[in-house]
Amino acid sequence: MSDFLSPKLVVFAATIAAAFLSFYLATGRVRKQAIASQTKSHSLNQYYGFYVSLWVLVPAILLALIWMFAADPMLTSAAKARMVAAYPNLPDSFLNLKMAQLVNIASGYIKAPDAVMAAQAELLRAAQASADRARSLTLAAVMCVGFFYAFRRVSPELRARVLCEAFLRRLFFLSAVVAILTTIGIVASLLFEAVRFFREISLFDFFFGTHWSPMTALRPADAAAADEFVAGSTGSFGMVPVMAGTLLVAVIAMAVAVPIGLFSAIYTSEFASRRVRNIVKPTLEVLAGVPTVVYGFFAALTVAPFFRDLGLFVGLDVSSQSALAAGGVMGIMIIPFISSLSDDVITAVPQSLRDGAYGLGSTRGETIIRVVLPAAFPGLVGAFLLAISRAIGETMIVVMAAGVAANMTINPLESVTTVTVQIVMLLTGDNEFDSVKTLSAFALGMTLFVITLLLNIAALTASRRLGQRYE
Repeated sequence: MSDFLSPKLVVFAATIAAAFLSFYLATGRVRKQAIASQTKSHSLNQYYGFYVSLWVLVPAILLALIWMFAADPMLTSAAKARMVAAYPNLPDSFLNLKMAQLVNIASGYIKAPDAVMAAQAELLRAAQASADRARSLTLAAVMCVGFFYAFRRVSPELRARVLCEAFLRRLFFLSAVVAILTTIGIVASLLFEAVRFFREISLFDFFFGTHWSPMTALRPADAAAADEFVAGSTGSFGMVPVMAGTLLVAVIAMAVAVPIGLFSAIYTSEFASRRVRNIVKPTLEVLAGVPTVVYGFFAALTVAPFFRDLGLFVGLDVSSQSALAAGGVMGIMIIPFISSLSDDVITAVPQSLRDGAYGLGSTRGETIIRVVLPAAFPGLVGAFLLAISRAIGETMIVVMAAGVAANMTINPLESVTTVTVQIVMLLTGDNEFDSVKTLSAFALGMTLFVITLLLNIAALTASRRLGQRYE
């Protein structure tokens, strides 16, 4: 069967069709009952349709999820057990490759290399077909039960709108719980691995160390010289240079993005005509759609050589990979975030505040500086926080324009690295998660999370206190 007519697609289409059919049957039933009894329905007819459709869809979706997370792994486990019995001498390292090959053979993508694989693929194909039939029949039965239960309850007296809104309220609550649990899971995973790291490396050495070299040093062949490398054989995990590079690049990016983004937002919201605004604002927002790797190429091939040549012209030693180049290009990338959000915030300031300032004799400039911007300050802080988070989390531009060297410097003309770059370097490649080097990436991530959280709390507290003046 082709992908276009795969069993899963047919089941999905049938489920949607059943939901639409139940909707129209329910609305038609309540309409006929209301006409026959000469009574007014409690809710609009569409709510009765939604009520029956929910009883058809929701149980089917829950059952489909159960099949996905339970039946499919069971089929894979059974096929794996048969493969072990068919190939008793197969090493464990090749078993996963054989399983991937078996799945492709059963799907019809490749041909079986031998009779054993062909037989195993036929068994897997038969098991999948049986599972698909059982799933289809079970879904059909569940949808029929849900339909007949809800359809019999439909009447003009049924409080369908209340029931639908109660379902939506529970759905929204469940979504919020899932978001909170996801956040807790992310923090817990970072914290668990970070604790494992701090069991090997002291907190003081990590937070106050000034040398970052997590790569394990190689022992030289000379036994006499090997003693000199014993101390560095486990690497150095002082995060101060990495965090200093992160803050340096972020400060440079914000120094570029905040003035340009804020001033452009003030122009488009307060001075530009509607026609000019409809041209300028979309043009600025185009920058947000440019891939970061393109900004990285622009920084490495254009901006970094420009700063290096400019430094040579004025007698400064500028590195070919510098924090200035990376931060400057990153600031250009962040401009649309600040400009678009700031424009929306400034536009949302009530016109009555402006009119009151004009009535007291203020000029347009005084009104913007003393009334509009303070009133929009809480929203502007949110835009700046989003921009800072974007700057701290950027990796590609820093790799291509600022380098990967963890230099302990605040000179923007030198090469630096950031926390995200080090995390990517530590977690890519054939690395074991039990090594201290790999666990240090989780310690960096947890530290960056805590710093960002404290920054957000401080900024939101300050913006809330100032925003109370205009409530």
